[in-house]
Amino acid sequence: MKTTGTVLGPRYDPYHVETESSGQKCVKLVSRGQFVEFAATVKANAMVIRYSIPDGRRGGGTTATVSLLKNNNVIGHYKLSSRFSWLYGEYPFVNDPRGGKPRNFYNEIRIKDLSIAKGDVIRIQFGNECDDDAAYCVIDLADLEEIAPALTAPANSLAVTDKAFADNVVSDDYTAAFRKCIAAAALAGKTVWIPAGTYKITGDLTIPANVTIQGAGMWHSTLVGDENQYTDSNKRVRIKGNGSNIHLADFAIIGKLNYRSDHEANDGIVGSYGRNSTISRLWIEHTKVGMWIENSENLMITGCRMRNTMADGINFCVGMRHSTITNCTARGTGDDCFAIWPAAFEQQQFAPGFNVISHCTAELPFLANGSAIYGGGSNMIENCYFKDISQGSAVLISSTFPTDNAENGIDNNFSGTTVVRNCEITNSGGFDHEWDWRGAIELCPDRKNISGIRIENVYINNSFSNGLDIVTKAGPDKTRTLSNTSLHNVTIKSYGLAVNGKWPLFISSNVSGDLVIKDSAISTVKNESTAFKVSR
Repeated sequence: MKTTGTVLGPRYDPYHVETESSGQKCVKLVSRGQFVEFAATVKANAMVIRYSIPDGRRGGGTTATVSLLKNNNVIGHYKLSSRFSWLYGEYPFVNDPRGGKPRNFYNEIRIKDLSIAKGDVIRIQFGNECDDDAAYCVIDLADLEEIAPALTAPANSLAVTDKAFADNVVSDDYTAAFRKCIAAAALAGKTVWIPAGTYKITGDLTIPANVTIQGAGMWHSTLVGDENQYTDSNKRVRIKGNGSNIHLADFAIIGKLNYRSDHEANDGIVGSYGRNSTISRLWIEHTKVGMWIENSENLMITGCRMRNTMADGINFCVGMRHSTITNCTARGTGDDCFAIWPAAFEQQQFAPGFNVISHCTAELPFLANGSAIYGGGSNMIENCYFKDISQGSAVLISSTFPTDNAENGIDNNFSGTTVVRNCEITNSGGFDHEWDWRGAIELCPDRKNISGIRIENVYINNSFSNGLDIVTKAGPDKTRTLSNTSLHNVTIKSYGLAVNGKWPLFISSNVSGDLVIKDSAISTVKNESTAFKVSR
C-alpha cells in the first residue's frame, strides 16, 4: 500500500501493535485525511479491513470513522470501534488499561455491496466525525473478496421467518422463532432455512439429531448477539449439538463478547455432533470460541472462518475421533487457532484419535499457537499455512494439558504416530507470556513423556526464536522423554529475529530420548542434554 501515515515496525517483542500485525508492520493514521491506498489485484464486491483504534482511558473503547474511496470518489463512510479489542495484564486478562501488558489490539469490519474492478485504486482514509474520540487509526490489512449472491431456500425447508414461528418476535429477538422452527423441522424431517438477514439470538439453540440448518451464505445470513445481555453467559449466541447427522451451513455468528472468563460456558458452536455431521462455510466472530466440539466421530468441518475470538478458533476436545477440520481459516484468536485436546474431564463416547487438521490457515492469534495437539492417537496436521504466530508456536505438540482420568481408567496421552507434514511456517515462534519464547515448532513432553512424532516436508522461515524446540517445563530436577521422533525434509531458513542466542534446533538439558534427522536443511543443533541422542 501507499500511505501518507506512518509505517510502524517491524517489531517482534510482546505488547506492541506491530507485533500483532501481519509481517509485524502496520500503518498509523493520526490526522484527518491521512490514508492508505492500493490498486485492487482482483475483482471484488466485499472487503474486510483489519484495524486498531485506541481504548478509552479507563477501557470501554473509542470510535472512529474511515472513508472508503474508489479512484478518488467516496463510496462509503464506516464507523469503527475498539469496544471489542484491548485486553490487559496476565491471563485470563482484564479490560482495565491499568493492568498493563496490552494485547488484542485489532478488530475487523466487513463491508459488502461494493463494486471493485481489478486495477481500481482503493483508499482507506481516516476522518473522525464529531462524535468520535479515537486519536488515531492503525491499518494492518484489507481482504478483497467476490462473494456469491444470497442462496435461495432449499426444497423441503421451513424458514425461521415464517409466520408460524416468527409471528410473536419482539425487539427483533428471533431466539424463540429459531427454537420453534428447529423443533418443527426435526419433527417433519425438513431443513431449517435462514433467509438473508440479521437475527438477534439471546439464548441456546440446541440442535437434535438429523437436523439441517441452512443459511443464505456467510455474508448474508447473520445470527447476532445482544450486547446489553451478553454479560449473561446463558444469553449468548450458542449453537449446541445434541445428536448425530447434524448439518450446519452458510451463515455467520457475530457475538458481543469483550472479555474472557473460563468459568463461563463457551458460546459459538459447541456440544456433541455424534456421528457423520458436517459444519460448512460458517463465519464466527467475537464469541468466546469459534467451535468447541466434543464426542463426535466422522465430523467434517470445512470452509469456516474464525475471527477475533476470546479463546480458541476450533478445539476438538473430549472424545473426538476420525474427524477433520479442512479449508478453514482462523485470525485474531485469543488461544490456539486450531487444537486437538483429548481431555477426560467429561465422559468420552469415542476413543480419541485419528483426527486431521488439513489445508487450513492460521494467523495472528493474540495468545497461544497456530495449531496444537495435546495427546490422543495418530492425529495429523497436514498441508497447512501458519503466518505471524507472534504469541507462541506455529505448531505445538505438547503434553502440557491433562488427558487422563484415573477414576475412569482413561489415559489419552500420545499413541500411534502423530504427524505434521507438508506445512509452511513464516514469522512465528513468539513470546508466550506464561512460558518464554517458543520455537516455530515446539515438541514439549511436559506432564508426560511423548513417543511417536513424525515431521516431514516442513518449511520454517523467520522464526522469532528457535526454529524448532524440544523442551519441557517439568523443572530442572525432572526429566521428560521424547522418543521415536523423526524429521524428514525439514528446512529451517532463518531464526532468532527477536532474540539473540537462538538456534535452528534446540534441545533443553532436562529432555531425554532420541531424534532422527533425514534429508533436512538444519544448519546447527544445540543439544544441551547428555541423555538425548540426535542421529542424522
